[in-house]
Amino acid sequence: MEVILPRNRLTVITGVSGSGKSSLAFDTLHAEGCRQYLESLSAKARGMLESVARPDVDFIRGRIVMANDQRSRLADSLELAFREGRNRALVLAESGGAWIEHVLSLHLACEHCGETYEDISPRALSHNHPSGACPDCGGLGRQLRFQESLSIRDESLSLNDGAVKPWKCATRKTLIRRNATLRALAEQTPFDLKTPWRDLAPGIRQLILHGDPKRIFQLPPVKGRKLVETVWAGMFAEFEHAYRTTTGESLRQRLLQFQSGSTCAGCHGQRLSPSALSLRLAGKNMAELTEEARRGLEQRLTFLNDAGLNYLTLDRECSSLSGGEAQRVRLATQLGLGLVGVTYVLDEPSIGLHPSDHQRLIKSIHDLRDLGNTIVVVEHDRDMIMAADHLVEMGPGAGADGGKIIFEGTPKECLSHTTSRTGSYLSGRADLRQIIKRKSVGREHITIKGATENNLKNITARFPVGNLTVVCGVSGSGKSTLAIDILSATAARKINGAKVVPGKNAGIEGLEKMVAFTAVDQEPIGRTPRSNPATFTGIMDLMRELWSTLPLAKVRGYGPGRFSFNVRGGRCETCAGEGSVALDMQFLGETFVDCPSCAGRRFNRETLEVRFKGLSISDALQLTVKEAGEIFRAQPRLAEKLRTLEEVGLGYIKLGQAANTLSGGEAQRLKLASELSRRDHAGRLYVLDEPTTGLAWDDIAKLLALLGRLRDAGATLIVIEHHADVILAADWVMELGPVGGEKGGSLTFEGAPEDLLRQKESPTGRALRNA
Repeated sequence: MEVILPRNRLTVITGVSGSGKSSLAFDTLHAEGCRQYLESLSAKARGMLESVARPDVDFIRGRIVMANDQRSRLADSLELAFREGRNRALVLAESGGAWIEHVLSLHLACEHCGETYEDISPRALSHNHPSGACPDCGGLGRQLRFQESLSIRDESLSLNDGAVKPWKCATRKTLIRRNATLRALAEQTPFDLKTPWRDLAPGIRQLILHGDPKRIFQLPPVKGRKLVETVWAGMFAEFEHAYRTTTGESLRQRLLQFQSGSTCAGCHGQRLSPSALSLRLAGKNMAELTEEARRGLEQRLTFLNDAGLNYLTLDRECSSLSGGEAQRVRLATQLGLGLVGVTYVLDEPSIGLHPSDHQRLIKSIHDLRDLGNTIVVVEHDRDMIMAADHLVEMGPGAGADGGKIIFEGTPKECLSHTTSRTGSYLSGRADLRQIIKRKSVGREHITIKGATENNLKNITARFPVGNLTVVCGVSGSGKSTLAIDILSATAARKINGAKVVPGKNAGIEGLEKMVAFTAVDQEPIGRTPRSNPATFTGIMDLMRELWSTLPLAKVRGYGPGRFSFNVRGGRCETCAGEGSVALDMQFLGETFVDCPSCAGRRFNRETLEVRFKGLSISDALQLTVKEAGEIFRAQPRLAEKLRTLEEVGLGYIKLGQAANTLSGGEAQRLKLASELSRRDHAGRLYVLDEPTTGLAWDDIAKLLALLGRLRDAGATLIVIEHHADVILAADWVMELGPVGGEKGGSLTFEGAPEDLLRQKESPTGRALRNA
């Protein structure tokens, strides 16, 4: 296959999921660009930074009467003092019979306390560098802290009854000492250890959990029985000490479940060291200037605004950004550099972007192109495709059925191309409007009251039970806060017993009607090669059962466990079932190669001798879903699961494909397929976060059909989405806005999609009318 991409032009690569778009753009074009660039660099080693110890101060004894003829002697004395005192000296000057101290330093130093500071450099003001980062949180601005809501298992219980959950992790000796400490606190405060936790005064609860640094108590020491006068630091301080000092990983993991991220107590979320925060410009430190910077960096800030990121604050943690947001921030950096002759490869920059912001993003990419750069974009968005100078479509299918160029030319030429699926949707010859039929909304709802987390303006939102609801709105309007941080977190906590803290709200009604909850997001199904589609969907368990019933397996006494690469006996012990081994490359990173014993097959020779239709269990894991459907068509349970995977458009993936190689969209469809395989969907709640990410129109058609099946089976679905066809297919639409950031967070519309179309002030309504 050969493809020619024009220089200094915007090229969009599109096609169905798995057709080879990313392989062409990243594995080939981007990888080759990186290789050639690195070869052009010289292999110079970087010097090690030398640590500079803070010097002590010595004194040079002597007395000089100031006069013009003494300047040379004074200079000599100071030079000697600085040398002996390691660049610091103390000068005593007599004035009016009194001695006045002057602390002198060749470094930056405080004249009052003598504290010295290194020369100020940009890195000393960066929370990403050790010299500028807060020493308590490492520059993150947040620390794990024990939380009352996670540590109190039942507020109706008293301290005597075990209201504090982390105590369950303590040893018997520790419990005896803590009980003695609580009795002493109760006598001296006083309070009753039999009073339910919720009935204790707030000040008492604060004392028990966080202590009182200003008050002295008579408490039992760590060793011994006599009481000693000391400060009570609180139970959380003891838990944190145990968490930091324990050598047992089991105890550490048990204590971890009672903690969540909170603002760092050292820097109060500003992420910088005390010395960095002490530097001020116009009365403000670097953190304060970063929070409210309004001028400067005009080109980059303009791009961030044009890319639909005007709602972000400059001190926002990168880890909290979505994939699309992070990519547009990096693109802003490149635009500000003003480089020429660079090839940029972008992976769906429109992810998470409201349709009303697309044109501004496209303009910024055109500006980058017009500087003299080549832009290659992997994208499915209609506006981005039509804005391309050159269009490449991969296909026709996915996996083994893909990898071919279906179309190459201008977007206008694609409209009339007979075999292009992209052209069919762009021209209107194909659409998604009739995939599922609308379902009327009933009287039962899940109602969130008084939502105030982040930028939400004390809103009340209703989600009809048994329907498909789409939550939409511009970027930063509060969609994820409402649907994920509040609703999803509360459902996970109440229904699944998850250890999460929901966003602020006044209560949620209707969750008691739900029998189960599932969050279907694009997080990986696993982070190691041991997790794969077969293990995630339960197909692996069914295959193991099948192989254990084969004649040779029965003769040898092999059970299902024999055919697991996670269990001793059947797996290859050289690689412990991994299929690969790591080579120590000394100062380079580890390199993985196929296991020399099993040649990457993960099982030992005896296990591989058991075959079904000529296939070992390792061979079966190398089958695609579509191929496995043919092999196992006579096995009803296996065939049903494989058929479901094909229906969601995953017929091309291999059963044993490592989970960490699957895209976010593939992981999400795997989760949906796993849910579809259930017998009963009534009363189940699903929350989906932008499920169309990474999907072409044909893939979205399969997704819509899948959502319709779940809804018609009695499930309640809540989907965060920007895609016009998904919004128009919903039974109920909820729009947040009117803009992003602080001015957003209001519920601007809820109702049927056709009513949203008539809303003249709605940005989503305008986008739907133009779709």
